[in-house]
Amino acid sequence: MARVRYLGNEPVTVPELGDREIQPDEVVEVPDARYEGYVCQTTKWRPVEDPAGQAPGADVAPKKTSVKREG
Repeated sequence: MARVRYLGNEPVTVPELGDREIQPDEVVEVPDARYEGYVCQTTKWRPVEDPAGQAPGADVAPKKTSVKREG
Protein backbone atom coordinates (compact mmCIF):
# COMPACT_ATOMS: atom_id res chain seq x y z
CA MET A 1 0.00 0.00 0.00
CA ALA A 2 1.13 3.52 -0.82
CA ARG A 3 0.56 6.54 1.43
CA VAL A 4 -0.68 10.04 0.61
CA ARG A 5 -1.50 13.18 2.63
CA TYR A 6 -4.80 15.00 2.18
CA LEU A 7 -4.23 18.74 1.62
CA GLY A 8 -7.82 20.02 1.67
CA ASN A 9 -9.24 22.45 4.21
CA GLU A 10 -12.39 20.44 4.95
CA PRO A 11 -12.89 16.74 5.75
CA VAL A 12 -13.88 14.61 2.75
CA THR A 13 -15.50 11.21 2.41
CA VAL A 14 -13.60 8.94 0.02
CA PRO A 15 -15.82 6.15 -1.39
CA GLU A 16 -12.80 4.23 -2.67
CA LEU A 17 -11.52 3.94 0.89
CA GLY A 18 -14.76 2.47 2.23
CA ASP A 19 -16.56 5.81 2.62
CA ARG A 20 -13.96 6.81 5.17
CA GLU A 21 -13.91 10.45 6.27
CA ILE A 22 -10.45 11.92 5.74
CA GLN A 23 -9.39 14.93 7.81
CA PRO A 24 -7.17 17.79 6.59
CA ASP A 25 -3.45 16.90 6.77
CA GLU A 26 -4.26 13.21 7.41
CA VAL A 27 -2.00 10.55 5.90
CA VAL A 28 -3.87 7.55 4.48
CA GLU A 29 -2.96 4.31 2.76
CA VAL A 30 -4.25 3.90 -0.77
CA PRO A 31 -4.09 0.90 -3.11
CA ASP A 32 -0.83 0.83 -5.07
CA ALA A 33 -2.75 0.61 -8.35
CA ARG A 34 -4.59 3.87 -7.50
CA TYR A 35 -1.62 5.86 -6.16
CA GLU A 36 -1.20 7.90 -9.36
CA GLY A 37 -4.91 8.76 -9.30
CA TYR A 38 -4.37 10.54 -6.00
CA VAL A 39 -1.00 12.22 -6.46
CA CYS A 40 -1.97 13.64 -9.86
CA GLN A 41 -4.46 15.82 -7.93
CA THR A 42 -1.68 18.07 -6.65
CA THR A 43 -4.00 20.55 -4.93
CA LYS A 44 -5.70 17.80 -2.88
CA TRP A 45 -3.11 15.06 -2.25
CA ARG A 46 0.64 14.93 -1.65
CA PRO A 47 2.73 11.77 -1.99
CA VAL A 48 4.18 10.43 1.27
CA GLU A 49 5.28 6.92 0.30
CA ASP A 50 5.10 5.50 -3.19
CA PRO A 51 3.98 1.93 -4.00
CA ALA A 52 7.57 0.71 -3.69
CA GLY A 53 7.60 1.91 -0.07
CA GLN A 54 9.93 4.85 -0.65
CA ALA A 55 9.48 8.51 0.07
CA PRO A 56 9.01 10.44 -3.18
CA GLY A 57 12.37 11.20 -4.74
CA ALA A 58 14.27 8.88 -2.37
CA ASP A 59 15.63 6.81 -5.24
CA VAL A 60 16.75 9.84 -7.24
CA ALA A 61 20.41 10.68 -6.85
CA PRO A 62 21.51 14.23 -7.56
CA LYS A 63 22.56 14.59 -11.17
CA LYS A 64 26.11 15.54 -11.92
CA THR A 65 26.54 17.64 -14.97
CA SER A 66 29.67 18.47 -16.80
CA VAL A 67 30.21 21.55 -18.82
CA LYS A 68 32.39 21.26 -21.84
CA ARG A 69 34.23 24.48 -22.41
CA GLU A 70 35.73 25.32 -25.70
CA GLY A 71 38.71 27.52 -26.14
